[in-house]
Amino acid sequence: MIERSNPLLLPFETLYDTAPFSSIKSNHFKPAIEECIKIAQREIDTITNNTENPTFENTIEALDFSGSLLEVVTSIFFNLNTAETTEEIQVLAKEIAPLLSNYSNDVLLNTTLFSRIKKIYHHKKDLNLNDEQNMLLERTYKKFTRNGANLDDESKTNLREIDQKLAVLKLNFGENVLAETNNFELHITNVEDLEGLPTINKKAAQELAKSKGKEGFVFTLDFPSYIPFITYVKKRELRQIMAIAYGSKAFKGNEYNNQENIKKIVELRHKRAKLLGYDSHAHYVLEERMAKTPTDVNIFLNDLLKKALPAALKELEQLQQFAKKDGIETLEKWDVAFYSEKLKMTRFNFDDEILKPYFKLENVVNGVFKICDILFDLKFEESFEIDKYHPEIRTYKVTDKQDNFIAILYTDFHPRKGKRNGAWMTSFKNQFIKNGKNSRPHISIVCNFSRATEDSPSLLTFNEVKTLFHEFGHALHGMLANTTYRSLSGTNVFWDFVELPSQLFENWCYEKESLKLFAFHYLTNEPISDELIQKIKESRIYLEGLATVRQLSFGKLDMAYHANAAVKIDDVKDFELAAFENTQLFSDIKENCVSTSFSHIFQGGYSSGYYSYKWAEVLDADAFEYFKLNGIFNKEISTKYKNTILSKGGTIPPMDLFFQFTGKKPSINPLLKRANLIN
Repeated sequence: MIERSNPLLLPFETLYDTAPFSSIKSNHFKPAIEECIKIAQREIDTITNNTENPTFENTIEALDFSGSLLEVVTSIFFNLNTAETTEEIQVLAKEIAPLLSNYSNDVLLNTTLFSRIKKIYHHKKDLNLNDEQNMLLERTYKKFTRNGANLDDESKTNLREIDQKLAVLKLNFGENVLAETNNFELHITNVEDLEGLPTINKKAAQELAKSKGKEGFVFTLDFPSYIPFITYVKKRELRQIMAIAYGSKAFKGNEYNNQENIKKIVELRHKRAKLLGYDSHAHYVLEERMAKTPTDVNIFLNDLLKKALPAALKELEQLQQFAKKDGIETLEKWDVAFYSEKLKMTRFNFDDEILKPYFKLENVVNGVFKICDILFDLKFEESFEIDKYHPEIRTYKVTDKQDNFIAILYTDFHPRKGKRNGAWMTSFKNQFIKNGKNSRPHISIVCNFSRATEDSPSLLTFNEVKTLFHEFGHALHGMLANTTYRSLSGTNVFWDFVELPSQLFENWCYEKESLKLFAFHYLTNEPISDELIQKIKESRIYLEGLATVRQLSFGKLDMAYHANAAVKIDDVKDFELAAFENTQLFSDIKENCVSTSFSHIFQGGYSSGYYSYKWAEVLDADAFEYFKLNGIFNKEISTKYKNTILSKGGTIPPMDLFFQFTGKKPSINPLLKRANLIN
């Protein structure tokens, strides 16, 4: 009966086998996932019950292709849980997470399955495997050993318990952050209190208030509301209210407090790592990263800090002296964005409000499409036949110049209740090749950009333009994937390599040749001037020292939590302050705590990996220098980039891919020069 009534368990009779969102109800998910687990388990049983000698094909390859339906259904579920969640979905997530954790452990702790894998692994030299097959074998073997395959039965039971607890704790963490974001609003009735705030942001706040049945203006902690407020509102006490509200998410001592969740997550991660024979969670994670050890990461972070800190202190002093003209004796965190923007206006005679009219959302999206056409021969055709999970979503069929089908792209650009803050790329289906058929991916970009108002279209800040390019860089990594195996496809690469395509693509935001393709004034259609482009380029390094130190501080906090198995956290805030000791440039706000809403490391996949943003900047600065030397639209270079970095996924070690593309190992100098941290 389940199979006949549940659309998740039926063949998707849709265009390009896309998810049939309009047919899916919340109550379909749990029974579908339970059934998918049974199907996947039967596929595992077929492997383990095979009486033939284990081979790469009947074991390693068969294992990689197993669980494909489960992967599709869980992708749909968890993507909805971040972009279009409901109370019902959140309850289901807590019930589903342990099921998936149990299934994963059933596979990874299956002694019969592992014995087959081990036999193949120990005879790999005799198998004449290609690079991709070798990588799949290596990754499969490590996946099992790194998840307890060599443990005794008692330790395996302990591992299962830890994984189940972690799955629920991470969900709780994210739900608390979302609840705290949704529960806050600042209601202002006096328009004079909003002096300095651009008209378009006032209008958006007014429309939000109206939608809530209120007079005046409503501001929230969603980025399109929070960032303009903290950047432009002159009234300091109101900026302070917003900054404290934003920084105190899940740190108020209420039912959404994340401090205990953090302590438990960190403790369980360390226990898990020790159980598996590693010194710490960071040692465990970094074994599968380009940076191999916590020592390597800390050396990298400290080397950058030595270069960035003097510049940051100099910039801070300049900012403080500038703020003193307004009578601000001590610059606080709620002053930084405001005075940074004012100083930028003074120094460069332009700000985001001057730029925004040139960055109409639709124009920027079309600009990205044009750049992808020039670089990679990609065409984007909007489709109105593909099902969507929300009416605001737009869907595109992506093809190459020979009209070959490449991918489906979903775009989801605006904040709403039930959607977490930030921006991310994800997939509903990964690319793979099976039985000679290249199954193409379904990729999604999710952002939180300002909506159109009654008076104007959605106009992006330059930072939002960068965000769109960043996520599109990830999307290219997913869309242009061309590997045999799902687990090695697209963004399934080492975590400190995955940000290279995204951060590299940001560089086209700064170049005259690319900006002239899409930056037109939304009222006059006038192209952006060379003068403004030059100011964009000059402002790129504006306060770069402060920005770098801030990013490094998050990397250091991440490592503090995860690099020492003996760590004892009595008080989350005290622990955080100790981790920030060498990077703390502003006085502490006692009501605030970064950790309690640091979703990247406590809910997402960045634990022991937050350093990778700066690591990838080293790679992207070096790679883009290669483009610049040969022309940013050089077809030979872009084709080489597509055929190495973008298409190969995790089939080849990332340092080898980088070398194949640039012909050399990465150097830190291009980044230091770009950031003006060295001459």
